[in-house]
Amino acid sequence: MLDFSVTFGITIINIIILTLILRAVLFKPVTKIMAERARRVQDSIDQAEKDRADSQKILAEYQGKLKNAGDEADAIIKAARERAETEGRQIIADGKTEAAALITAAHRQIEAEQKAAFARFKLEAAALVMAATARLVQREFTGDDKSRYANMLLDELAAQKGSG
Repeated sequence: MLDFSVTFGITIINIIILTLILRAVLFKPVTKIMAERARRVQDSIDQAEKDRADSQKILAEYQGKLKNAGDEADAIIKAARERAETEGRQIIADGKTEAAALITAAHRQIEAEQKAAFARFKLEAAALVMAATARLVQREFTGDDKSRYANMLLDELAAQKGSG
Protein backbone atom coordinates (compact mmCIF):
# COMPACT_ATOMS: atom_id res chain seq x y z
CA MET A 1 0.00 0.00 0.00
CA LEU A 2 0.83 3.49 -0.23
CA ASP A 3 2.48 5.16 2.55
CA PHE A 4 1.80 8.87 2.77
CA SER A 5 4.33 10.59 4.80
CA VAL A 6 4.72 14.22 5.70
CA THR A 7 7.28 14.62 2.98
CA PHE A 8 4.75 13.66 0.46
CA GLY A 9 2.35 16.31 1.68
CA ILE A 10 5.06 18.97 1.71
CA THR A 11 6.12 17.98 -1.79
CA ILE A 12 2.53 18.35 -3.00
CA ILE A 13 2.28 21.75 -1.33
CA ASN A 14 5.63 22.76 -2.87
CA ILE A 15 4.46 21.67 -6.31
CA ILE A 16 1.21 23.67 -5.95
CA ILE A 17 3.08 26.77 -4.73
CA LEU A 18 5.71 26.39 -7.44
CA THR A 19 2.99 26.00 -10.09
CA LEU A 20 1.25 29.16 -8.88
CA ILE A 21 4.50 31.12 -8.78
CA LEU A 22 5.60 29.86 -12.21
CA ARG A 23 2.16 30.55 -13.58
CA ALA A 24 2.21 34.11 -12.32
CA VAL A 25 5.83 34.84 -13.17
CA LEU A 26 6.48 32.74 -16.27
CA PHE A 27 3.42 31.26 -17.97
CA LYS A 28 1.22 34.37 -18.10
CA PRO A 29 3.94 36.66 -19.58
CA VAL A 30 5.06 33.97 -22.05
CA THR A 31 1.45 33.30 -23.06
CA LYS A 32 0.88 37.04 -23.43
CA ILE A 33 4.06 37.39 -25.57
CA MET A 34 3.04 34.41 -27.71
CA ALA A 35 -0.50 35.80 -28.16
CA GLU A 36 0.94 39.20 -29.15
CA ARG A 37 3.31 37.54 -31.59
CA ALA A 38 0.49 35.45 -33.07
CA ARG A 39 -1.62 38.61 -33.41
CA ARG A 40 1.23 40.44 -35.21
CA VAL A 41 1.80 37.48 -37.54
CA GLN A 42 -1.93 37.37 -38.30
CA ASP A 43 -1.97 41.15 -38.91
CA SER A 44 0.99 40.77 -41.28
CA ILE A 45 -0.79 37.96 -43.12
CA ASP A 46 -3.97 40.04 -43.33
CA GLN A 47 -2.02 43.06 -44.60
CA ALA A 48 -0.22 40.88 -47.16
CA GLU A 49 -3.56 39.51 -48.37
CA LYS A 50 -4.98 43.03 -48.58
CA ASP A 51 -1.89 44.23 -50.48
CA ARG A 52 -2.11 41.25 -52.83
CA ALA A 53 -5.80 41.96 -53.49
CA ASP A 54 -5.01 45.65 -54.12
CA SER A 55 -2.17 44.75 -56.47
CA GLN A 56 -4.47 42.33 -58.34
CA LYS A 57 -7.05 45.10 -58.66
CA ILE A 58 -4.43 47.60 -59.90
CA LEU A 59 -3.03 45.00 -62.30
CA ALA A 60 -6.52 44.37 -63.70
CA GLU A 61 -7.05 48.15 -64.11
CA TYR A 62 -3.72 48.57 -65.91
CA GLN A 63 -4.42 45.60 -68.15
CA GLY A 64 -7.80 47.12 -69.01
CA LYS A 65 -6.19 50.48 -69.71
CA LEU A 66 -3.50 48.80 -71.79
CA LYS A 67 -6.14 46.93 -73.80
CA ASN A 68 -8.11 50.15 -74.26
CA ALA A 69 -4.94 51.96 -75.35
CA GLY A 70 -4.25 49.18 -77.86
CA ASP A 71 -7.81 49.36 -79.19
CA GLU A 72 -7.57 53.15 -79.34
CA ALA A 73 -4.26 52.96 -81.22
CA ASP A 74 -5.78 50.48 -83.69
CA ALA A 75 -8.75 52.80 -84.22
CA ILE A 76 -6.46 55.80 -84.77
CA ILE A 77 -4.34 53.84 -87.25
CA LYS A 78 -7.44 52.61 -89.08
CA ALA A 79 -8.87 56.14 -89.27
CA ALA A 80 -5.54 57.50 -90.51
CA ARG A 81 -5.35 54.82 -93.21
CA GLU A 82 -8.91 55.52 -94.32
CA ARG A 83 -8.22 59.25 -94.39
CA ALA A 84 -5.01 58.67 -96.38
CA GLU A 85 -6.84 56.45 -98.87
CA THR A 86 -9.60 59.04 -99.27
CA GLU A 87 -7.11 61.84 -99.75
CA GLY A 88 -5.14 59.69 -102.19
CA ARG A 89 -8.26 58.99 -104.26
CA GLN A 90 -9.13 62.70 -104.16
CA ILE A 91 -5.63 63.69 -105.28
CA ILE A 92 -5.79 61.16 -108.14
CA ALA A 93 -9.24 62.41 -109.18
CA ASP A 94 -8.05 66.03 -109.04
CA GLY A 95 -4.98 65.09 -111.07
CA LYS A 96 -7.10 63.37 -113.70
CA THR A 97 -9.44 66.36 -113.89
CA GLU A 98 -6.52 68.76 -114.18
CA ALA A 99 -4.87 66.57 -116.83
CA ALA A 100 -8.11 66.41 -118.82
CA ALA A 101 -8.43 70.21 -118.61
CA LEU A 102 -4.83 70.63 -119.77
CA ILE A 103 -5.40 68.21 -122.66
CA THR A 104 -8.58 70.02 -123.67
CA ALA A 105 -6.80 73.38 -123.54
CA ALA A 106 -3.93 71.96 -125.59
CA HIS A 107 -6.38 70.62 -128.21
CA ARG A 108 -8.06 74.01 -128.39
CA GLN A 109 -4.71 75.76 -128.78
CA ILE A 110 -3.64 73.29 -131.49
CA GLU A 111 -6.94 73.83 -133.37
CA ALA A 112 -6.55 77.59 -133.13
CA GLU A 113 -2.96 77.39 -134.37
CA GLN A 114 -4.02 75.06 -137.19
CA LYS A 115 -6.77 77.46 -138.24
CA ALA A 116 -4.37 80.39 -138.09
CA ALA A 117 -1.74 78.47 -140.07
CA PHE A 118 -4.35 77.39 -142.64
CA ALA A 119 -5.56 80.97 -142.99
CA ARG A 120 -1.97 82.16 -143.53
CA PHE A 121 -1.45 79.34 -146.01
CA LYS A 122 -4.59 80.34 -147.93
CA LEU A 123 -3.42 83.91 -148.16
CA GLU A 124 0.10 82.97 -149.20
CA ALA A 125 -1.17 80.39 -151.69
CA ALA A 126 -3.58 82.90 -153.19
CA ALA A 127 -0.80 85.46 -153.49
CA LEU A 128 1.50 82.93 -155.17
CA VAL A 129 -1.22 81.78 -157.57
CA MET A 130 -2.02 85.37 -158.43
CA ALA A 131 1.62 86.16 -159.06
CA ALA A 132 2.08 83.03 -161.19
CA THR A 133 -1.10 83.71 -163.12
CA ALA A 134 -0.06 87.30 -163.68
CA ARG A 135 3.27 86.14 -165.11
CA LEU A 136 1.64 83.55 -167.29
CA VAL A 137 -0.94 85.90 -168.64
CA GLN A 138 1.53 88.72 -168.70
CA ARG A 139 -1.00 91.09 -167.47
CA GLU A 140 -1.55 93.03 -164.30
CA PHE A 141 -4.71 92.26 -162.35
CA THR A 142 -6.79 95.02 -160.98
CA GLY A 143 -8.06 95.03 -157.40
CA ASP A 144 -11.45 93.57 -158.43
CA ASP A 145 -9.81 90.86 -160.53
CA LYS A 146 -7.50 89.91 -157.67
CA SER A 147 -10.38 89.59 -155.26
CA ARG A 148 -12.51 87.57 -157.67
CA TYR A 149 -9.73 85.15 -158.61
CA ALA A 150 -8.57 84.84 -154.99
CA ASN A 151 -12.10 83.98 -153.83
CA MET A 152 -12.45 81.41 -156.64
CA LEU A 153 -9.15 79.85 -155.67
CA LEU A 154 -10.08 79.75 -151.97
CA ASP A 155 -13.46 78.20 -152.78
CA GLU A 156 -11.76 75.49 -154.82
CA LEU A 157 -9.29 74.77 -152.02
CA ALA A 158 -12.14 74.58 -149.49
CA ALA A 159 -14.08 72.19 -151.78
CA GLN A 160 -11.00 69.98 -152.15
CA LYS A 161 -10.39 70.00 -148.41
CA GLY A 162 -14.04 69.12 -147.71
CA SER A 163 -14.00 66.18 -150.14
CA GLY A 164 -10.47 64.98 -149.18
